[in-house]
Amino acid sequence: MAALLETRGLKAFYGSTQVLYGVDLAVAEGGVTALLGANGAGKTTLLRALCAMARREGTVLLDGKPFNPRQAEDAARCGVAHVPDGRGTFLGLTVEQNLRLGAYLRKDRDGVAKDLDRAFSYFPRLEERRQQQAGTLSGGEQQMLAISRALMLRPRLLLLDEPSFGLAPLVVKGIFDILRAINRDEGVSMLMVEQNASLALALADHAYLIETGRVVIGGAAAALRADESIRRVYLGY
Repeated sequence: MAALLETRGLKAFYGSTQVLYGVDLAVAEGGVTALLGANGAGKTTLLRALCAMARREGTVLLDGKPFNPRQAEDAARCGVAHVPDGRGTFLGLTVEQNLRLGAYLRKDRDGVAKDLDRAFSYFPRLEERRQQQAGTLSGGEQQMLAISRALMLRPRLLLLDEPSFGLAPLVVKGIFDILRAINRDEGVSMLMVEQNASLALALADHAYLIETGRVVIGGAAAALRADESIRRVYLGY
């Protein structure tokens, strides 16, 4: 399967502090890739570097062509949508206003209306709260809204940062079932940072383990999941 996104020797910095040290990875077209590792390993920084939210060096390719956005909006214009940690919800706006903001780069009004319906079909609870202020939603509902807002861009690649964080197990299962359906039915590629290694490896087809800004293991998710020594030493389950 051809790579949609590829990094070669990716380094990332906050000011003069280096966080990533030559990361090589690939996300297959239509695939799901998981980034695993302890807090502070550099996983979130990697997603932020892809979206011009952290200074970077090295090569990033999208569809085999240089991908060098100057700001997050440029990444969105290229079909790369970011669901950040903390969800990034506009708390003072309604659910529907948040979703329409996700489509702010689009000009096809009919398409936007259809995608609103599509988001509500994935997450019926959001339709029930369509005119409700986002700040009054539960944590799970805000995560549903963040994912739906990113989908309103009609992305080719979805960057997900800790989609299970702080949520009840039943809510997490529902969200991951929807992510699986989005990938399967719409072919949206995903690069996911996730602390729940077991959950991430069950969804992903490929995975990388990052330690202190470096990839230490990469391979098929099923192989990493089946390797008892990797599970015990690196993944903690």
